[in-house]
Order: sequence, then structure tokens, then C-alpha cells
Amino acid sequence: MATIAPSRRVRRTPFSDGVEAAGVKGYTVYNHMLLPTVFRSVEEDYHHLKSAVQVWDVAVERQVELRGPDAGRLMQMLTPRDLRGMLPGMCYYVPLVDGTGGMLNDPVALMLSDDRYWLSIADSDLLLWVKGLAHALYLDVIVDEPDVSPLAIQGPKADELAARVFGDGVKDLRFFRYGYFEFQGHMMLVARSGYSKQGGFEIYVEGTEKGMPLWNALMEAGRDLDVYAGCPNLIERVEGGLLSYGNDMTRDNTPHECGLGRFCSTQTAIGCVGRDALLRVAKEGPVKQIRALSIEGDIPPCDRLWMVTAKGKVIGQVTSAAKSPDFGTNVAIGMVRMTHWDDGTQVQVETQDGPRIATVHEEFWI
Repeated sequence: MATIAPSRRVRRTPFSDGVEAAGVKGYTVYNHMLLPTVFRSVEEDYHHLKSAVQVWDVAVERQVELRGPDAGRLMQMLTPRDLRGMLPGMCYYVPLVDGTGGMLNDPVALMLSDDRYWLSIADSDLLLWVKGLAHALYLDVIVDEPDVSPLAIQGPKADELAARVFGDGVKDLRFFRYGYFEFQGHMMLVARSGYSKQGGFEIYVEGTEKGMPLWNALMEAGRDLDVYAGCPNLIERVEGGLLSYGNDMTRDNTPHECGLGRFCSTQTAIGCVGRDALLRVAKEGPVKQIRALSIEGDIPPCDRLWMVTAKGKVIGQVTSAAKSPDFGTNVAIGMVRMTHWDDGTQVQVETQDGPRIATVHEEFWI
């Protein structure tokens, strides 16, 4: 594959110096920034993530900040999840939709105070949509991208590494909760969250200049824990069914099609711009939905849509796939029509290297 030419339009991150020193071998572009994709190899990074601890540069998870008297109102307009029970210190996974109920993003929302929120977004220009809503409705709210860059600690030894840098109190954080912890005279927001199933934390680093001091401190503190620079791992995320916005789901999909109906309280999410459309979807149910698939044989890189067929008819598509060393099969994420989404259904996947036999599963592997 051709390389991506460097450009100032593709922004470096506060941790890029550390990423390069750690021997990064590949990047992708995500929210107009560099996101590492591999260090040693995808499979070596996968095994290490599951056995030790990694530090991830995920500064690409840009924050959209809502600040002002109407911040809460605007937040509820964006999502069909009922936010009335949200309090400072909480993180919510929130599907964001447009007026047709189509997915615009699936960020983690952090409530910092009654009139201040951060949306830690996936890859899309969501800032412009939120600004547009605020402007069109004359809301008393400031919408901006603050100088905040997340750094993740992921893996089974994440608690020990985090405690060495932030103190033992960080171990008491519950899942999808955050607290403030001191580092070199600065209070840092640390949340128990992350884009893996191995457990860990995300540190929301406020101020570019604090990036490398924190990176270096984590690397030094974790030497005997076999700490290594890492990144979101394709194999591990597909095994765990962690969806990638813009890849496994797009604006053409509703949250219910993406298996995110449990995060939609459409009846009570008064004010959500897509509420009326989603009320119909919730009542009738989706006709297609995200499913796990196991695929037989050797597969090429899934760098394009693979049609899923049965008896010569297209009944879905595979959007992510990888060979899983731990489960001894090719694992995949796909969107499958209701006629063929039952557990154990045999289908065919049309790859660029030819057709492959596959099985639909109701549950992911981890």
C-alpha cells in the first residue's frame, strides 16, 4: 500500500515524539490527526496487549466541548439516550443521531459540571454539526475543541501502572467513572474506560505541553511490567465487538441496527432531534443488525466491503475482519439481514480473493 504523505493538515499529537521513539510502523488518519496502527506487528501487539500493559496515543479522540447555560439541553438534542440521570464524575456511551435517526458518532460523553460537557468523539467532523445546531437554535452555549488529548493505559497490568503514577486511589475508579489525580503538580482527569476489552484507563491531558512528561513517566514506571507503546488492535477489537464508526456503522444506520438499542431511551429522551424517527424504529424493530461472523479459510485484508450472500442473494456485508490466534478462526463484524442473523446460520462472504464460507454468531468472542 502507498504511504500517506506528511502534511500539516494531518496533525501530530502531544505524544508523537514518544510514538516515534517507540518504533511505530504504521499510521492511519483519524480526525485529521495521526493514529498509530502497529508497532511490532498486529499479532505481536495483540498478544502483548492481552498479557501486559500498553500506553496508547489516542489524542485523535478529539473533544467537543459544550459550555454554557444551554449545554445540557444541547446534549440531549444530540442523543436518544436519556441523560437526566447523568452527574459529574460519570461517563456515558452515547449514540448521536441526525433527524432521520442515522448515526453521526458514538462518543463517550463526560459531564464535568451542570453546564459543561466533553464528547470524546470517533472519526467525524462532529464539531461542525454541534456548532450548527447551537447556532440555528440560538442556544446560549459555546461549542469548541479544547486542547485536550487522551492517553490510554490498557491491558491486565493497567491498574498497577496507573497506581504507580497517580496513586493507589485510581484503582478505586468504577467503570465509566472518572476522577482527578495529581501528576507533577497538575490535576488530571482519569477515567476507567478505553477502546479494548482488556481494561484500563484514559487520561484526558489538558495542555499539549504535559503530553510527553506523562508519556515518559508511564514508560519509566512500567519497565518491570513490560510496558510498551501500543494502539487500538484490530484483532482484539473485532473479537470484542468494538465497533468503528465510519467503518462498521455510518450515517445510513440507526443505533438499533448497530446493536445499540440498549443505549436508546427514546420515549423519555425529550428533545432529541431524531426522536420521532427512532420511535418508529424502536416499535417496528430493525430489519438488519450487527452480528459476529466466523469465516473459514485464509482471508485477505478487509480494506473494502465484503458482501454476505445466501443462495446467490446479498443479505449483508462484512466491514471488519481479522485472523484470531486465540480463537483459531477468522473473526468478523458484519451487518446481516434478519432473515439470516440467527446464531449458527451458514452464509458466504465474497472477499476480493474469492468466496469464503462463514457462520453467523449472536455473541462476540470476548
